[in-house]
Amino acid sequence: MNTVDDITFPVETNSSDDDQSFHSFCDSRLSNASACSSTLGETSEIIISQETHCSQLQPSHFSQTTKKQAAIPPPPPCPPPLSKTHNLLNFLKAPPPPPPQLNQQVPLGKDGSPLPKLKPLHWDKVRAAPNRSTVWDKLRSSSFEFDEEMIESLFGYNLQNPTLNDEAKSKTPSPSKHVLDRKRLQNITILSKALSVTAEQVCVALIRGTGDGLALQDLEALSKMVPTKEEECKLANYKGEIFELGSAEKLVMGMLKIPFGFSRIEAMLYRETFEDEVLHLQKSFSMLEEACMELRSSRLFLKLLEAVLKTGNRMNVGTIRGGARAFKLDTLLKLADVKGTDGKTTLLHFVVQEIIRSEGLRVSESIMEDKEENYRRMGLDLVSGLSTELCNAKKTATIDLGVLASSVANLSDGMQKLQDLVHKDMIMVDKRGSFVTSMISFLNYAEMKLKELHEDENRVLSHVREITEYFHGDVSKDESNPLQIFVIVRDFLSMLDNVCKELRSSKAPRSPNPLAPFR
Repeated sequence: MNTVDDITFPVETNSSDDDQSFHSFCDSRLSNASACSSTLGETSEIIISQETHCSQLQPSHFSQTTKKQAAIPPPPPCPPPLSKTHNLLNFLKAPPPPPPQLNQQVPLGKDGSPLPKLKPLHWDKVRAAPNRSTVWDKLRSSSFEFDEEMIESLFGYNLQNPTLNDEAKSKTPSPSKHVLDRKRLQNITILSKALSVTAEQVCVALIRGTGDGLALQDLEALSKMVPTKEEECKLANYKGEIFELGSAEKLVMGMLKIPFGFSRIEAMLYRETFEDEVLHLQKSFSMLEEACMELRSSRLFLKLLEAVLKTGNRMNVGTIRGGARAFKLDTLLKLADVKGTDGKTTLLHFVVQEIIRSEGLRVSESIMEDKEENYRRMGLDLVSGLSTELCNAKKTATIDLGVLASSVANLSDGMQKLQDLVHKDMIMVDKRGSFVTSMISFLNYAEMKLKELHEDENRVLSHVREITEYFHGDVSKDESNPLQIFVIVRDFLSMLDNVCKELRSSKAPRSPNPLAPFR
């Protein structure tokens, strides 16, 4: 590396005045450069740069402008690195930030986005009790997780802060276009969020017809999205970009592109619920049959009817109501309305006591028991067991034959629709496809089950009509409830249970002739 003394400056031959001024100018620049540097290498670089600058100057022009250039100040030194003080100055020169807002502290979700504000739940919080164990201490934070999207769609409302709204919109872009009505779109959006599968999985399941991945709640939600003819036309005539629509409208449009898409949903929902409906109806029909058999074969219930008939004829001696050979079962409900002279004992109490004594004596004779208290206790146990003996008759009272008949009719209608879809509508679209194949296999099974169900229904209705005629004789066709007889039996058994409880807790009454049972 050359030193300062080794460097020479090529200068053209000029007048002595020009040379002298030129050398004095370079010497002054060299002295200034040497004072600003700390190492020899830095000095050499500065001198070389000055030499280059000086060599480019024309001597003739330089001699004429020496005085002007002498007045030019030296170039400024390099700016120092930025420091904290410099940053602070720049911050002070900047305009002051806006005052903080009161609602600036916004809770953030798991993904870092601000949580939308929801409608408040007004409650009274319980203060923590460090010295006492409460049920709240046993709760685990990870034991329950709710659906954040669902709670926001149901109970959320727009924030009043426009800044937060803009941030939320930037993080979750909303569709720019809508085809359906706003309220209808909101309902479909809520239903779509309840799905446990994606839109692609829904379309694949509809094409295959196997229902893989579609649970019952998914099919129920999809069946509620069926568009009207007007909505279907709007979606079909949409000419814009698909990505500009919301996810709910995309799902509906995707299902509409599948031939008979929503009819497939109804068919798959029918298949999914068919077995449960059939089992429920079969169980109800079986209960009705057993109830009819219980009433017809119950010896104790027949004995009770005999006691009421004889007691009533005795009380109606000399009147037009006397000498009856039978009575409507609703008379059993009127026994509690006839009270004795003591104002407490009813005709129902009397009949029950007579049945208890009669049944107790009958049982005591077979076991050689002659104590009144013992046969009374045994008779009371037998009469109290009538409610258990007629358990199906009591349950049948809650059944509505009209509802059962309607359920069977709905299954038949659904079967007919499924047959039309498979054998008529889709014959030109998916004749040998997986959907038709799977549905034909189900149809063969469902037709057999539905045939058995119709047979069960006809048989049970015949039994109900027979048991009603067995107790009431000829039955009018205008009978509002064919199962009214079971309603009467249920209510009477409830009254009978109450009387048995009263007699069990009371002291046994002394009979004037305990050995003369009711015959």
